[in-house]
Amino acid sequence: MLEKSVIIKNTEGLHARLAAIFVQTASKFTSSIWVACEGKKVNAKSIMGIMSLAVSSGESIRIIADGEDESQSIDELVLLVESK
Repeated sequence: MLEKSVIIKNTEGLHARLAAIFVQTASKFTSSIWVACEGKKVNAKSIMGIMSLAVSSGESIRIIADGEDESQSIDELVLLVESK
């Protein structure tokens, strides 16, 4: 299991379009992937779960992955978030 924290840099936060891209990216991997923020932990492959976090710009999230491609999944999702 791997985990990495990242700060949302997009000025609109983890809004609908970015959330959809995030979920599509997470869904490419076989690993189980979660996003945690302020005590909530949701499935990163669920658009409703990601949207329910209501993450704003400047907030920190933790991306957690467990499985055979966990390292690659975290790297790609962190890059996505950091690229705005």
